[in-house]
Amino acid sequence: MGTLLRSEEMNLVQLFIQPEAAYHIVAELGEMGCVQFKDLNEDVNLFQREYSMQVKTANELERQLKYIEAEIKKEDIPIPDITSIPKAPNYSDIVNLEVYLDKTEREIREMSESEMVLRQEYYQGIQQKHVLEKAQIFLNQQEEAVNSDDAPDHIRNSSQLGYVAGVINKEKLFSFERMLWRIGRGNIFIRNADIEEPIEDPTSRSTSRKTSFIAFFQGENLANKINKICVGFHVTIVNVPVEWSSREERIKRLTKDIGDVKDLLDRSIDHKRKQLLSVVKEIQNWSIMVRKIKAIYTTMNLFSHDVSRKCLIAEGWIPTSDLYYISTALKDGSVACGSSVQSFFNILTTTQTPPTYNRANKFTQGFQNLIEAYAFSSYRELNPALYTIVTFPFLFAIMFGDLGHGFIMLSFGLWMVLSEKKIMEQKNKNEIFSIFFGGRYIIVLMGIFSIYTGFIYNDLFSKSINIFGSKWKIANLTDLELTFNFSSNEENEASLKYTLKPLSSYEGTPYIAGVDPVWQDAENKIIFLNSFKMKLSILFGVVHMIFGLSLSVVNFLHFRKPVHIVLDFLPKLLFFGFLFVYLLIMMIMKWANYSAMNDDNIDTPYGSGCAPSVLIFFIGMILFKASEHVDGCNPYMFEGQEVLQHVFVVLAVLCIPWMLLGVPLYEMTVRKKKNVAVYQNDNVENYVPLEIIPESSVLNTHKEEEEEEEPMSELVVHAAIHTIEFTLSTVSHTASYLRLWALSLAHAQLSEVLWQMVFKKALVINQLYVGGVFIYIIFFAWSSITVGILVLMEGLSAFLHTLRLHWVEFMTKFFEGQGYGFEPFSFKRLLDDNVEGENE
Repeated sequence: MGTLLRSEEMNLVQLFIQPEAAYHIVAELGEMGCVQFKDLNEDVNLFQREYSMQVKTANELERQLKYIEAEIKKEDIPIPDITSIPKAPNYSDIVNLEVYLDKTEREIREMSESEMVLRQEYYQGIQQKHVLEKAQIFLNQQEEAVNSDDAPDHIRNSSQLGYVAGVINKEKLFSFERMLWRIGRGNIFIRNADIEEPIEDPTSRSTSRKTSFIAFFQGENLANKINKICVGFHVTIVNVPVEWSSREERIKRLTKDIGDVKDLLDRSIDHKRKQLLSVVKEIQNWSIMVRKIKAIYTTMNLFSHDVSRKCLIAEGWIPTSDLYYISTALKDGSVACGSSVQSFFNILTTTQTPPTYNRANKFTQGFQNLIEAYAFSSYRELNPALYTIVTFPFLFAIMFGDLGHGFIMLSFGLWMVLSEKKIMEQKNKNEIFSIFFGGRYIIVLMGIFSIYTGFIYNDLFSKSINIFGSKWKIANLTDLELTFNFSSNEENEASLKYTLKPLSSYEGTPYIAGVDPVWQDAENKIIFLNSFKMKLSILFGVVHMIFGLSLSVVNFLHFRKPVHIVLDFLPKLLFFGFLFVYLLIMMIMKWANYSAMNDDNIDTPYGSGCAPSVLIFFIGMILFKASEHVDGCNPYMFEGQEVLQHVFVVLAVLCIPWMLLGVPLYEMTVRKKKNVAVYQNDNVENYVPLEIIPESSVLNTHKEEEEEEEPMSELVVHAAIHTIEFTLSTVSHTASYLRLWALSLAHAQLSEVLWQMVFKKALVINQLYVGGVFIYIIFFAWSSITVGILVLMEGLSAFLHTLRLHWVEFMTKFFEGQGYGFEPFSFKRLLDDNVEGENE
């Protein structure tokens, strides 16, 4: 359990570190992850701090590693996972790593630039060659047609046309042709042909489809317009010679140049790949080492530099149980650098509020996260996560109680628990799945408790199971109300529905555990379960809130405020007890005294017809209204109930000024006594020379005096706010627990509707083979809806409602939540945050 009951004790330590050993000491503390350092240079800019150049160097190393890693991924080279996390390097290793990475980056950048130039030349040559080949074919056909003897005049005049050839993206070709047709008014003739080989962009390495074209026109004016349009569409213009021999010679030269460039490009890629393969095995280790270097120097920038003592001074919070680790880190750091002067630390006395730190293991971490998502506990305050381990899955199961659905949830949770090592090794986990995985033990407990409540409700996918034998028997058929319902679709299908009457058909002994299965087919099933679950929700709600209110006593005793038990806890408990515990007692008395078994005895006033409405009783109690008299029945459950109710209401009202004025009056009395004591001490000669008082102690004393000087008016206002909030919230919080009943009833009804409307349809088919196939299909639909809606969506709804009951109705009774989290300097925490950032 660790310190799950309340947060760990923290100490503010002051470290005096030798500058030559500071790097190694901070590295050791980073591996241990137990100190949260304070910034002692808040007034100094980041670039003016002692180790800003080292942080800048680490940033440069990090940039170089990111560039090299990007080039490795660009070449589709797999990066192997690290087997063990390396430690922070020494000074000499940092210098060697800096030189090596600088050299490697420069070589890879030069090869990448050379490769980009070669790729650009290669694909430009391919485009030019394709345009020349297509233009050669078309122009040869035109020249043959012009030189023939029987060619008409308009064909002979076409030799006087000008032309522009180039390459354009295939998706822009249609818009390009329409634009040329509009500006030329139909006087521009275009021929195009697709380039089969995809053209690659040397910069982004993305491929695209290109199309070569040649446009014929007449006139200098159209030539200028076409050139402008080509610039707007990012067209690559290719110069096509007019003479056939020149075109043929250029095609041959381009073919030879493309082959040479291709050969150089392959050699450059192969050389670059070998260079990347030589660093890919160490890229992960280098990245971790650089992150650690950057974290170390960033942390050292938080220290103040004492020039007179020639040392670094650091302050930080550390759990009391981890003080041994500081001594070890200071000793190991001094030995690692060979320093002859030892570093040491002191424990400071301070009035500053320490951070809140609750140690948690993999089982309790999920529950701790639920509490910290709302607020951090105040220092040394009771931690609600301890009690949430039991209450959270139990309240969830009251709303989600179903044997089948609970088994599905339990199976999913157990799978994550048993496979947690494999899942944790996966880097690219889905964000939603990561949330489920973090609460895997919560899901397991919710599944177990849901199976238990499903057993109590006797609910298995909306059906009941008869384990112990029903305790209902038909004594006389005339005493039962029987109803036969015939389906309009199936004449031979009839269902028997009956209304259970305890007087005539109840055996007299209760079902061994849970709800009797005979209620599954009863007409008054919903009425019975509705009343049963509603009263249970009030019962568990009142008990849960009283438990939360009682935990405030533990906090008062721990913080040495026993007076607040009388001034704060006792009036709240009495106010709550006089009203809502009394409401709970009336419910239990109604269950115990009134029964249909008493209907045979005419003289008894405790028959089923005389059972009072507890809600009407409670409203009449608040309004001082007498209960209505019914013939043959008592207006109250016991003698003197009316007077007792009036007394309870008056006492509850008297608790309000008790809560309102108790704490402010007590604080006023205490302050008067302190002022008298200070006045008496002023007359005593007890002076301390100022030279021996540490500066930090003077500052802390001043802060403590300022905190105590809170005006009485504010104390009264705070007490009034808390009093009004508590008195009003008792009603709203009690009513809020009715969500246990509402969601449980809704979940059961949805499950029953799904069974009746989906799966039951397949069970009424009489054809043997067709029915089997139909059952298989319907089962797939039914199971999918069950998992998707009843387990996931309904489970999420019940989870959120349970979370609200703990955050608001339970924790506000004893939980202040004014603390802040403990964030130690830890390499493990740093690396985990970086992995989560990369996954996002």
